Amino acid sequence: MVAIKRLSTVDADFTAKLDELLAFEAAADEGIERTVIGILADVKSRGDAAVLEYTNKFDRLTAASMADLELSQAEMQAALDSLPAERRAALEAAANRVRVYHEKQRLEGWSFTEADGTMLGQMVTPLDRVGLYVPGGKAAYPSSVLMNAIPAKVAGVKELIMVVPTPGGEKNQLVLAAACLAGVDRVFTLGGAQAVGALAYGTQTVPQVDKIVGPGNAYVATAKRRVFGIVGIDMVAGPSEILVVADGSGNPDWVAMDLFSQAEHDELAQSILICPDAAYLERVQASIEKLLPTMPRAETIRTSLTNRGAFIQVRDMDEAIAIANRVAPEHLELALADPDPWVAKIHHAGAIFIGHYTSESLGDYCAGPNHVLPTSGSARFSSPLGVYDFQKRTSLIKVSQAGAQTLGRIASTLAHGEGLPAHAKSAEFRLEN
Repeated sequence: MVAIKRLSTVDADFTAKLDELLAFEAAADEGIERTVIGILADVKSRGDAAVLEYTNKFDRLTAASMADLELSQAEMQAALDSLPAERRAALEAAANRVRVYHEKQRLEGWSFTEADGTMLGQMVTPLDRVGLYVPGGKAAYPSSVLMNAIPAKVAGVKELIMVVPTPGGEKNQLVLAAACLAGVDRVFTLGGAQAVGALAYGTQTVPQVDKIVGPGNAYVATAKRRVFGIVGIDMVAGPSEILVVADGSGNPDWVAMDLFSQAEHDELAQSILICPDAAYLERVQASIEKLLPTMPRAETIRTSLTNRGAFIQVRDMDEAIAIANRVAPEHLELALADPDPWVAKIHHAGAIFIGHYTSESLGDYCAGPNHVLPTSGSARFSSPLGVYDFQKRTSLIKVSQAGAQTLGRIASTLAHGEGLPAHAKSAEFRLEN
C-alpha cells in the first residue's frame, strides 16, 4: 500500500503539518556550488577552450572544435522531415496552439499628451538575443522547446540560441524538430554549467545573450542563479507540483492518474489532493493501489507520493480553496461538478485546470498556455512564462517648454528637500524668469 500522508483541518496541529509538508529547501548543495563557481570562472576566462573541454569530459564526446558542436539549420529541418506523420502532426498542432495563445499576450506601447504639450508614454521593445537551455539525452523535452522558444519569437526576439547536451553523442530528433518548428536560430550541443556560462558571458563562438530560459538539473539551476544580473533568467524552478481540489463527483481513477502525472517527474515532485468527502479520498487511494503497478515509473511515483504527497480532508469547499491559496501550487486542478464559481476565489496558482475533463497533462503539451510555471509557492508573486518575459518597457518623457515651468518648480522644491542642489539647478535652468 502507498502510505500517503493524511491531514485533516480538524486536527489541532494541522497548520504545522501543512507547513512541514510544503517545506522544500531549494538551496544548492555546497559541492555543486563550488563546482559551478569553478566552471563559470573558467568559461569566463578561457571561453571556447573551456567549454569544449568540459563538454568532451561530461558528455563523453571527442569534438575537436566548437564548430563540431553547432548544428545546422539543415540538420534541424531533416529532423523535422524524418518524424513519423502522426508525431509531426501532433508537434505542429501543439506549436500552433501555443503560438495562437501567446500572440494574445503581446504588449503594445502607449503615450498621452498633456494640455501643455508634454508627452508621456511607454515604448515596448523585444530582447535582442535569448538563450534557451533544453535538457538532452534520454531526458529530452520537445514540449519545453515550444513553450520557451515560441513566446520569445512572438515577442520579436531577434536571435534565439538553443543549447542542448548530447551525452554520448545522442541527439533527440523530436527536440531538434521542435526547434525547427519554433524558429530557433542557432543550436549548440552543450549542456551543464558550461553552457550557461557560455550564454551568460559569451565566448569566441557562442554570443552573449540577454536572458537565459529553460529547465535543467541542479548544476544548471545553480549556474543560472549565479549569472543572474549579468543576464536575466526566467526563474529558478523547484520540483513539479500538482494540487487537486475535488468534491467527490469525479472518477477516482482520473484523479489518481493526475496525481501520478506529476509524481512520475521525480521523487521530489509533490502531489496533493484536497477534498471534504472522506469516502472519496478512500476511493482515490484504492485507485492508486490498482493503477500504480501498471506504471513504468511506478517506483518514482511511489517514492514521491510517500515522501511528499498528501490527502487533506477539509470541512467544506471554502476551506479547500483557502488551503489552495495558501499552497499557491504550480498546477491547480478543480475537479468539481460546478467549478466555474470557484475560479475567481483562486488568488495564487501557476495555472488553473477547470473541470473534470481538463487534465494537467493537456497543459503540459498542447492546450496553449505556457507550461513554465512558478513553483514552491512563488505563484504568490510570479507568473507563467510568457511573451512579456521577452519584452522590455522603456519610459518616454518629452516635456514641453510650458511643461518645464510647472514640473521644474516641483522638481526644484523636492530636490532641495533631498539635499541634491545639482538636481534642483538642472530643473531651474529651464525656468523662465
